[in-house]
Amino acid sequence: MKLVTFTHHQSTRVGAVVEDCVVDSLGNADIPPRMLEFLAAGSQALAAMRAQIDSGQHRLPLPEVKLEAPVPRPGKYLAISLNYADHIAETGKDRPEYPSFFTKQSTCVIGTGDAIHRPKVSDKLDYEGELAFVIGRRCRHVAVENAHEVIAGFTIANDVSVRDWQVRSPTMMIGKSFDTAGPLGPWIVTPDEIGDPHNLNLKTWVDDELRQQANTNQMLFNCYEMIAYLSAAMTLEPGDVISTGTPAGVGVKMYPRGYLKPGQTVRIEIEGIGTLVNPVILEP
Repeated sequence: MKLVTFTHHQSTRVGAVVEDCVVDSLGNADIPPRMLEFLAAGSQALAAMRAQIDSGQHRLPLPEVKLEAPVPRPGKYLAISLNYADHIAETGKDRPEYPSFFTKQSTCVIGTGDAIHRPKVSDKLDYEGELAFVIGRRCRHVAVENAHEVIAGFTIANDVSVRDWQVRSPTMMIGKSFDTAGPLGPWIVTPDEIGDPHNLNLKTWVDDELRQQANTNQMLFNCYEMIAYLSAAMTLEPGDVISTGTPAGVGVKMYPRGYLKPGQTVRIEIEGIGTLVNPVILEP
């Protein structure tokens, strides 16, 4: 399934995308209207959504709805740094011995089509195309071999970064958490449709220029290893988002610098998931 959070006639709720339609959950008491509640309900909610899809009814044309971030306000948004060898090489840093995570504040999250703001306080606005996954089950101390069981699905992330603010602190948190710095979407694809998440092609364009091209098989630490590492320290909960790092090709390492400018559009495509598209504007 492709699970979405969407808005129609000023009402926001959970649905599923089938071809060029959104299967609407409105009026179905077995489908919680908010994604965090839906994921927490587990197999029962998934079965109800599957029945809604199989009914062939309750469909809205995709152009008539607005897709929001699939998880509009995740409880935790964790992202790994330096997880592709080519990106490590372009930064000139050492290969990490352990996974290194930072936090993006959940208020930065926006959906596909929403505008990324170039902030008033910086012109060093950058993109990072990434695979992200969403936790579907409350868990702690998850073994690597069991980690696939706690993933609700996969989505696309743009780890938008304000580079000068990022380097001001070892945690990188503020530079990674500006408002609109967390595009996610367009939907969550359940694992049964993805197959192996560690063999997906990823591409990032700025306008028509291909800036990043990689495969998730190049990650140093895979999704399951990330879950095992994080869950050794903290409880992971339904709706938590974990972004898996970016490959080479970020704007800060281009000459001249490839920082984002108002009027440009960032497009990230991941095989088996879809495309996340966000225009860039000046911060209002």
